Amino acid sequence: MTSTDTTLGTTGGGGTDRRRWFALAIVMTAAFMDLVDVTIVNIAIPSIRRESGASFSEIQWITAGYALAFAAGLITGGRLGDIHGRKRIFLVGIGGFTVASALCGLAVNPEMLVASRFLQGGMAALMVPQVLSIVHATFPAHERGKVFGLFGAVVGLGAVSGPLLGALLTEWNLFGWEWRSIFLINLPVGVAGLILGSRFITESKAPKALKLDLVGVALVTLGLLMLLYPLIRGRELGWPLWGYVSMAGSLVVLAALVAYERRKSARDGSPLVELSLFRVKSFAAGIAVQTVFGVALGIFFLVWTLYMQFGLGWSPLKAGLTGVPFSIAVSVAAGMSVQKLVPRFGRKVLQAGALVMGAGVLLYIWESGHYGLAITSWQMALPLVVMGVGMGLIVAPLTDAILSEVPREHSGSASGLINTVQQMGNALGLGLVSVVFFGSISDHLSRDQVGPAFADAFENALGWVAAVMAVIFLLMFALPKRPAQHVEGESLPVEGKEPALV
Repeated sequence: MTSTDTTLGTTGGGGTDRRRWFALAIVMTAAFMDLVDVTIVNIAIPSIRRESGASFSEIQWITAGYALAFAAGLITGGRLGDIHGRKRIFLVGIGGFTVASALCGLAVNPEMLVASRFLQGGMAALMVPQVLSIVHATFPAHERGKVFGLFGAVVGLGAVSGPLLGALLTEWNLFGWEWRSIFLINLPVGVAGLILGSRFITESKAPKALKLDLVGVALVTLGLLMLLYPLIRGRELGWPLWGYVSMAGSLVVLAALVAYERRKSARDGSPLVELSLFRVKSFAAGIAVQTVFGVALGIFFLVWTLYMQFGLGWSPLKAGLTGVPFSIAVSVAAGMSVQKLVPRFGRKVLQAGALVMGAGVLLYIWESGHYGLAITSWQMALPLVVMGVGMGLIVAPLTDAILSEVPREHSGSASGLINTVQQMGNALGLGLVSVVFFGSISDHLSRDQVGPAFADAFENALGWVAAVMAVIFLLMFALPKRPAQHVEGESLPVEGKEPALV
């Protein structure tokens, strides 16, 4: 993306037209819908498995499929908006997301649900990148600070409300829909967004948009599928030889991607991945941090749900309420990190966040072993708050730290890549659950053995998460000591999606 946009229509960004505030409400509702849909599914997993008969590997695909399709399409979704118009692509995305949600809710078997989740993630990749681009094109610089403040509040609300909303919808069992209501609730919201968006959002394009790189998208998707499919299915199939061949082959595809992107960059200057960015030490290290952090989150949130509902036998509502202290701690710490701590202490804040989050994970492991299956929600509150504080210290300032030494002309591409690798890391973490969690659970458990087995597997998975946080701490030494400060009111173009707390 470029920092200059061409706005079409009569409701430009610099006027006093109140229509732009309606447009803001519409695009932020879409962003909220996406954020909730990422977090809402985990809490309904037991209901999905019970009613649809899905295997645990299919459960992993229901979550990882969305993240994979989302990651693969983010940069392309942003470029399509630049080329064909942000409003047009946003409406296509929200319409497709609504249809995909209906297909998820009406799925007749696990395979249809998995396929619908892939479609939903792909449509989100069209819809979400337009949000900040539409805001940038619609609002003048002096209003963007207020707008992005509202946007941050929406992000925080989405992170907190997703699990609770999923728990309530599942518990209420509206119209006998059980888990299906978590998807079908998107239908009225999506239809309203489609109708109102077509009326109130002003069209805008980038005057010099980058070209599409569909070959790059295909190579990224193929490489990730070759890695994830054997990871997720390998345990159920007895780890066949073809799985190892496929995972090794994914490295070959990655090498082919790098070679192709170099040629693409030399040919027309619009590669999917701007490889020259990796010559910037802080950016390369930051991308590694973002990827590995995504892996840790992908592992934790899925195994946490499995532990509470399958291992401890808790209801969705109890599990959802248990996570409230964590979400609040993330939001509070994120605000303090950006506003007060990072300007004073710089990189040390992020490193402290990695250590604090790691300490919270270790405390959680200890409590799980000490209290066993008798552990209560209030006993979990302390490690969850510690983990939330650590995560909050990382997530808010990390993007600025990664972008600090990136040339401004590449800031859009860099931002898109940051958000893409976060989602890819998340998908990889969800795939690794087969290894770090299910790998320590026997295939044949009696009813009495399920609880202890899931508790032990949870502690094992958290041990891996703690190790990942130690790696993140070390990688952060390559980040700049003090991230560059941007001019107040100035906003960087973003080729990707908005930063999400979870």
